[in-house]
Formats: sequence, structure tokens, C-alpha cells
Amino acid sequence: MKRTVFGCGRKHKQHQILSRKICGAILRQLDSMVKRARCPWSEQNSLYRRYHDLEWGVACRDGGQLFELLILEGMQAGLSWITILKKRRHMRAVFHGFDAPRLVGLTDADVEGLLTDPGIIRHRGKVQALRENARCFLALEDELGAVDYFWSWVDHAPLHNSWESMDDVPSTTDTAARLSKDLKRRGFKFVGPTICYAFMQSAGLVNDHLRGCFRHRECRQSDVERHLVD
Repeated sequence: MKRTVFGCGRKHKQHQILSRKICGAILRQLDSMVKRARCPWSEQNSLYRRYHDLEWGVACRDGGQLFELLILEGMQAGLSWITILKKRRHMRAVFHGFDAPRLVGLTDADVEGLLTDPGIIRHRGKVQALRENARCFLALEDELGAVDYFWSWVDHAPLHNSWESMDDVPSTTDTAARLSKDLKRRGFKFVGPTICYAFMQSAGLVNDHLRGCFRHRECRQSDVERHLVD
């Protein structure tokens, strides 16, 4: 005897309608994100745009992520940031997830092996600095706590600037210069004032989204979420 299950067809149709509404809402949100006003540098390609929309300028209070950003900014020296973003996923894999305790253990043979990998920035000084910077970061963590240390430079709260154009945004500041000097004193490599300010921007210690950028207001909110992009 064939059983008839009443309401299944109606529920299925309701689920289809709901699914279409949800998909439509997501597509509208994505479309609005594409059309929103952004900092001009982010409009060069989709990877830049995702990094700008989801990560750059959002306060980072995770020690491991701060270490990764410090390493990546040092790797960028003399290069474009898009080069770093394109290689980020691979570098994270071969650099043991930017895990400082593991990077401290890199041997000279490990360094030589890494220098043959086209997926990373093959600069001997920068690769060798991985080991030294990891050691310094762990010492900093033991002494002061890395998160507290970096955020102490901005009194533990993001500095929100209100720049009108990219010409207004500085390449470094007095605070970044003092941070650079202190990091160098602690033994860190590739941490010049410009690199330190770029680190402060990417880690959200400062909010340098232009005032007309949709992320400027969002990054001022305490509950804004940070998503790693690679």
C-alpha cells in the first residue's frame, strides 16, 4: 500500500524558495562589496581587493598572526605587496605555519633548501632572518607578551586616522621609527621604520583606510572580524 506523506511537497517548495532568497541575499551583498568605494591601491586586482576588504586594517590580537605579518612585511622589503600575497600560502606551508618555535630550529641546510624554492622570496638575508626573528619573538613573548608589547605602542587601542587621499598617508611615523629602533635593539632583522609602519597598518594598530572607503567605518567597530587572505 502506497503511503502518502502530506506536506512534503509544500515543505520542499518552501525550502527552495528560502534557498533562493538566501543565495540572492549573498549575491547582492557580494555585488555591493564589489561596487563599494575602496582605497585606490586595492582596486588593482581581486586578491588585493579581498585582502583590503577582509584583513587589512583590522585589529589583530593573535601573537602568531602578528609574527606572520612581521615576517611578511620584512619579506616585502624592495618588492610589491602583491608579490607577497601571491606567495603567502606557500610560504606559510614551508615556513611551518610561521610557528616561531619551529622556525628557531631551522638548520643551515634547511635555509639552503628553502633558497631553492621558487614559491618563496629567495633572498638569503630574509630567509636567514626567519630563524633570528623567531628567536627574538619568543624572547619578547617570554619577557613582555608579544601581543601586549606591540599594542602598547598605540596604548592598546587602534589609532583611527581620517586621510582624504593616498597622498596624505605617511610611509612611516615617529611611533613606527621608535618601534623599529626597539625591535632592532632586541635583535630583529628587516624591521626598518617603513616596514614597521606597514606592519602597524596591516595588523590594525592603525586604521589607514581612507575616510571615503567603506572599510574605514567598519574597522572602527570593536566587533569587526579579521579573515586571513592568501
